Amino acid sequence: MPRLSTPPSTTPTKLRRVQTLSHLLDDAITIPGLNYSIGLDPIIGLIPAGGDIFTGFLSVYIMIEAFRLGASASTLARMAINILLEVFAGMIPVLGDLFDVAWKANARNVTLLEDHLQSPQPRRQADRIFFGVLVTAMLAIILCLAILSFLFIRFIFQLAGSLFLF
Repeated sequence: MPRLSTPPSTTPTKLRRVQTLSHLLDDAITIPGLNYSIGLDPIIGLIPAGGDIFTGFLSVYIMIEAFRLGASASTLARMAINILLEVFAGMIPVLGDLFDVAWKANARNVTLLEDHLQSPQPRRQADRIFFGVLVTAMLAIILCLAILSFLFIRFIFQLAGSLFLF
C-alpha cells in the first residue's frame, strides 16, 4: 500500500509554521509572577461570539497543515475533538475564556502532530476522504455556532429595545 505523505523537504517549514501559530494562540504572553503563559486565543475569545469563532477557524488551519504533513485519521480526529471542546467551551462567557487559558487546544494539537512525526503511521486513501468529511463538518459546526451567536445577540438587542420602549 503506497504511503501518502508530504515530502520530507517541506516538513520542517510547515511544522515551524504550525508551531509558531500555536505559540501565538496559546503561549505568546507570559504572565509576570505566575510563570504561566497565555496566547491570543483567550484574548481574542473575549470578543463576544466572534472571537471564539475566529480562533476556531485558525485552529482548523493547524489541523489542515497536520493533514498535509501526513497525520493519520486518528490523530486528526483527536485534534478535531480538542478544537471543538475549545470552541464550544469558549462560547460560555467568562468560564469559556478561563477554559481557553487552561485547555490550549492548539498546543495539544501540535504535540499530537509532533508525536505522529516521530513515529509516522502510513496513511491510506480512506484517510483523505475522512479528512475531507472531518474538515467540512468542523467548518460547518463553527459556522453554525457563528450564526447562532449572531441570532442570539440580535434577539438580546431586540428584547432590550422592546423593554426600553415601555
